[in-house]
Amino acid sequence: MGADKKASWSYSEGLPTEDDVLLRARDRSQELGVTPVSTGVAAALTVLAAGSKAQTVVEVGSGAGVSGVCLLRGLSPNSVLTTIDSDVDHLRAAREAFVEAGIPGNRTRTISGRASDVLPRLTDSAYDIVFIDADKQGLPGYSEQALRLLKPGGMLIINDALDQDRVADPAMRETSTNILRQVGKAIRADEQLLSSLIPVGNGLLLAVKRVN
Repeated sequence: MGADKKASWSYSEGLPTEDDVLLRARDRSQELGVTPVSTGVAAALTVLAAGSKAQTVVEVGSGAGVSGVCLLRGLSPNSVLTTIDSDVDHLRAAREAFVEAGIPGNRTRTISGRASDVLPRLTDSAYDIVFIDADKQGLPGYSEQALRLLKPGGMLIINDALDQDRVADPAMRETSTNILRQVGKAIRADEQLLSSLIPVGNGLLLAVKRVN
């Protein structure tokens, strides 16, 4: 990345202004040892949620609620976010963030458990957005389940799709990097999807399920 692009990236990441709700959620993330989505990704999630007019959203990896709050702020008042995490402390922090953001309790559903166990129990073609920000080892399975869960016209969003800029470097062969390359290739090759890789944060991979 040239110096000019680094400057542009820093500028775009520093542009969004976050309120106390998100700042406190970021503080809780740090206390829990969780890496929240970047400010640029957080802002993008709100815009993507608003533009999609989504009613039902699944989040894989709740962190401490930063991404969930941002998604909910873009969604309509009658939409519902289902967030999945295997760590009860992460879910507790996410619920705290939702309360502080003034989100009614009936708009969120927190599920404790491994995503590989929970996702197969969710209903086919019932969700408008699936957002994945979780362990890379499970990403192929999560992505496969996401495509089953999405309605036609629904959107899959994968965070950290550039794996700290390693995906673009062919010399990098970390397991997580190879997994992300494979998932990205599979999504690009899937004829039922329209996809794009956006270099915000550590990369957002977006894929929309075609309407037949």
